[in-house]
Amino acid sequence: MPTDPGPLDDIALARGASQQDLAMLVHEKDENVLLGILENPNLDESHIRVLLERLDTSERVLSGIALQKKFLASEEVRFGLAAHPHAPRQVAMTMVRQLFPFDLVRLALATTAQAEVRRLSEEALISKIPQLPIGQKLTLAKRGPARVVGAILNEGHAQAVSAALTNPLLTEAQILKSLSRSETPDRVVGAIARHPRWSSSYNVRLALVRNRHTPLNIVLAFLPNLTMRDLKDISTLDSLNPNLKMYLRREVARRGNAKDPRK
Repeated sequence: MPTDPGPLDDIALARGASQQDLAMLVHEKDENVLLGILENPNLDESHIRVLLERLDTSERVLSGIALQKKFLASEEVRFGLAAHPHAPRQVAMTMVRQLFPFDLVRLALATTAQAEVRRLSEEALISKIPQLPIGQKLTLAKRGPARVVGAILNEGHAQAVSAALTNPLLTEAQILKSLSRSETPDRVVGAIARHPRWSSSYNVRLALVRNRHTPLNIVLAFLPNLTMRDLKDISTLDSLNPNLKMYLRREVARRGNAKDPRK
């Protein structure tokens, strides 16, 4: 009576399976079978990509894929290794350094990727921004993650600034970071000050009043909405325009005389 093949037989079958059989075997749960598949000369990129799409693929199998140099020429394979939650740290980091800019965007936003890998992909993108053509910068400004968009915003290119400020992933924290930098271009400060989404935030208004590049007419429009405490704090800043200091003192005095309840 025939018996079921044992584990060693399964591994041997995986090593010698046809391409058609490999298409089924890549869905096996047995790690040893999957490792055996990686030794099969009939293995092709389609099989590798299935393994990379499986979130349960083990670290050992992923390490084995990373040794298959003929498949690492594929951007999708490199991306799949970097984005996999079980990818060995060194493998993932190596793949990040070999990705093109828009795959770095995908990786930075990939929920499956490890947090450290996502952060590294953002840093890799930010380092490439100065060398990118304006068309790619515009696309990144519209689609990129917050830190990348913030870096593009700080460059101050007119079209990119407009696109960056409408990116739904851009955060208030990045806006405040831009406004705190003394080297942020006037164009960027003015664009933030006039943007309906960002200029409605109290924290952003406060940062704009503190920034010496904010147009005076906009600053004056914000003053009535600031608390007395913030007005007093800002009026002590040495970097403020003398005219603005005068307006601040007048506003403080006006509220004091009127017993304004905003404290």
